Amino acid sequence: MLLNMILERTKTTPGITAHVEDGIIEIEGEFFNEDAVAFFSQVVEWFMAFTTEEKRFLSVHFRLTYFNTSASKCILDLFDRMQSYHYTSAGAIEVYWHYHEDDEDILDQGKEFADGLDMKIMYLPYA
Repeated sequence: MLLNMILERTKTTPGITAHVEDGIIEIEGEFFNEDAVAFFSQVVEWFMAFTTEEKRFLSVHFRLTYFNTSASKCILDLFDRMQSYHYTSAGAIEVYWHYHEDDEDILDQGKEFADGLDMKIMYLPYA
């Protein structure tokens, strides 16, 4: 049985909550840590388990204010996995890219991740 995942936010990593019952993943904060693969592997593992065991709708929310290049590669990998899941018969996925209304760089990063994907990303500004 798949359990919820909660990774507390630190000075170098974002907080991550993944709720089985609600079908929601939230990634919020900054990523300065150089070992992005180890950190994001936990998220990918939970995502893969959800898409295998639950096989239902999933909502993913990104609220990142900064991330380094190594994290960028891991986020792109997660986007690729989300698109694959979206187009299987197993389930659908919605992706929300939250960004501060004054932070064009984060908005542009979200658009770059979505470039080349055939999946709708919703961009949501906040004050």
